[in-house]
Amino acid sequence: MAGCGESKEDKAKSQVCNARADISKQIDQLKGLTPSTATIDGVKGNLRAIQDDLRKMTDAQGDLSSDRKQQVEQANQAFQSDIKSIAGSITSLSATDIETQLRDAVTSLATGYQQAFDKVDC
Repeated sequence: MAGCGESKEDKAKSQVCNARADISKQIDQLKGLTPSTATIDGVKGNLRAIQDDLRKMTDAQGDLSSDRKQQVEQANQAFQSDIKSIAGSITSLSATDIETQLRDAVTSLATGYQQAFDKVDC
């Protein structure tokens, strides 16, 4: 069976890259929200999906090469704090605040994502 399929490291890299791509998709969906399409539950769903993706990356870290593991770990930690901060602010939004604060939160999230995961190439 040796030589068949992907190595553990290849699978971990794929898992990280798939999760990274999904985070990008979730952020794009958040960016596309308007006051008429945005709901607190919908936004929370996007944030939960991002948190799930970050957990998948964490789970895969043990099988990555040491350099890649460090890149993913640092990016994950930096982005986790952004997610927690934004999730906390979104849950306390009123109907009148949602448009401005959601737009600001999503912009901050997109910037944080780019800064955190820029060095993690797929």
